[in-house]
Amino acid sequence: MNFKRIWATVTAAALCVSLAGCGAASSTASSEAATAESAPASSAVAEATASPETAAEGLRVAGLKGPTTMGLVNLMESDDGANYTFTMYGAADEIVPLLVKGDLDAAAIPANLAATLYQKTSGQVEVACVNTLGVLYIVENGDTIQSVADLKGQTIVTTGKGTTPEYVLRYVLSENGIDPDNDVTIEYCSESTEALSKVQAGEATIAMLPQPFVTSALSQVEGLRVALDMNEEWQKVAGSQLVTGVLVVRKDAVEADPDAFEEFLNGYAASVEAANTDLEGTAALCESYGIVAKAALAQKALPECNIVFERGEQMKTDLVNYFQVLYDADPTSVGGAMPADDFYYGV
Repeated sequence: MNFKRIWATVTAAALCVSLAGCGAASSTASSEAATAESAPASSAVAEATASPETAAEGLRVAGLKGPTTMGLVNLMESDDGANYTFTMYGAADEIVPLLVKGDLDAAAIPANLAATLYQKTSGQVEVACVNTLGVLYIVENGDTIQSVADLKGQTIVTTGKGTTPEYVLRYVLSENGIDPDNDVTIEYCSESTEALSKVQAGEATIAMLPQPFVTSALSQVEGLRVALDMNEEWQKVAGSQLVTGVLVVRKDAVEADPDAFEEFLNGYAASVEAANTDLEGTAALCESYGIVAKAALAQKALPECNIVFERGEQMKTDLVNYFQVLYDADPTSVGGAMPADDFYYGV
C-alpha cells in the first residue's frame, strides 16, 4: 500500500498553496492553524465500535494540517514509514468519527479533544505523547504591547471562541490582573485570515494567531511583529507547559501489537528530533506533503512551532496541569471530568 498516494488523495482538495492574494495571508496558512484551535467540546462523538484490523493494514495514523504533522513528516518519508498508513485532514471533526469507529488507530489532535474522546468512549482511547506545545502568539501592527499588562484597554482579535485560544487568553489575562470581560475587548473571528484582515484594514492593531500562520503573516504585513509568546506567558502564571497537540491512540490498537506501537513511537520520536535539527530537510518535506505552501516558509516557522515528543511522567504532568485550567474554566472543554490515570499511556 502506497502511503504517499493515500496522503495525496486525501489532502488534494484541501491544499490551496498560493501565498498571494490582496494582502491577506494564504488559505494554506489558515488551514495550518487548525492544530492550534482545539475542537469545541460539543464535537459529535459516537460510541466506540469494532476493533481496528491493525495487523492487516499496519497502524493507521491521521494528522491535521499544521505543526503536529510537521513533526511526522520525517517518519512518513523514512523506510519505516511504508509500514503505516498516514492521512491528513483539515479539521479535527473529520478525524473523530473515524477514530471512534475504528477506521483509524491513532491521530494527532488537539489536547482537550483527546480528553473529551476519553470520556465519550468510556476510556477506550489513551494519549501516547504530547507532540506540540504552545503555538499562539500576540502580534501587533505597532510597538505598544511589551507585556501582558499593556493589553489592558486594548482590542484583541483572535479565533477559537469556546476552544483552547479563548481559554489560554482569558487565563493569561486573569492571572495578570486583567478582567477579560471588562478590561479588554476580545473579538472572535471564524478563522485566522479574518482576524489578520482586520489588522490589515486598520480595524484592529492586535491579534492572537497560531504558528505557522504567524510566520506567513509577518512576511506579508509591513510593520507586523510578535509582541508576546503566549507559551511563555502561560508558563509564567501556570508553572507548566501550554499543551496544544497530542497523539491519541485506541487502546485496542495498542493491545493488538504492543511492540509494533512502541516501534512506531520510537520512529515518531526520531522524526520530531529531525524536525528540530534538520530544518531544511524537514521544510522540504512539509512542502512536498502540502502541509506548508513553500519550504522557505516552513523553515522559518519550524523553530517557532514548539514541536516536541513528550511521554511518560512529563507528558502526564503537563497535561494534568493544562486540563485542570480548562476544567476550572469550563468542565465541558475536557469532556466534563478530568481524565483518570488510565488515560496516560505508559505511566
